[in-house]
Amino acid sequence: MNDYKQCILTSLEPADQPQELLDCGCDDGEWTLELAKQIGCVNLHGIEIVEKRRKLAIENGIRAQTGSLNESFPFDDAQFDVVHANQVIEHLADTDNFIKEIYRVLKPGGYAVICTENLASWHNIFALLWGWQPFSLANVCETKFQVGNPLAIHAGEPTFYPKSWQHLRVFAYRGLREIFTEHGFQVDTYIGSGYYPLPNFVSKWDPRHAAFLTLKVRKPR
Repeated sequence: MNDYKQCILTSLEPADQPQELLDCGCDDGEWTLELAKQIGCVNLHGIEIVEKRRKLAIENGIRAQTGSLNESFPFDDAQFDVVHANQVIEHLADTDNFIKEIYRVLKPGGYAVICTENLASWHNIFALLWGWQPFSLANVCETKFQVGNPLAIHAGEPTFYPKSWQHLRVFAYRGLREIFTEHGFQVDTYIGSGYYPLPNFVSKWDPRHAAFLTLKVRKPR
């Protein structure tokens, strides 16, 4: 997690002019503030479906709007310089709409940074070989946090998370890249993080089988 967060931060472009940033699924806004530190000069906006978390984000200075990322974003066309979504896309039923909305609200030349779990990671592949749920798709039950994989971190534990936090679609390396280019984006960078059980630096050599993927895409001018 520390490494994929660092990959996100290094994907952001420091600015000396005010930037408008949208954090999709901003939660309590703590991580949004870290993004702001990296960019340096930014107005912070967010979308959060869990009302309790949205109120905390507002307390942290985020202009957080209530909304579902499966629906239209409550913002104008070409409003943002940067859009960020960390560990969000795997929770959505309408991925195409999500990507179209990112494209719509970005200014020409603006960019988005997307981070998510990798379905093609080695630990997911080995789980499938054993007939288990992939680690990245064990969070699919409303009564238990993770099912179908006895090695999952919270296997069998009662869940206290809202249903919107369940995983619905998890992308592999090629699929995540292609769905964004299919909707008109240009790929700037694509980085892997985590490589169980080997050291993390191996993920930089073989991002296709890393635990997490960080994709930076840009809307053409």
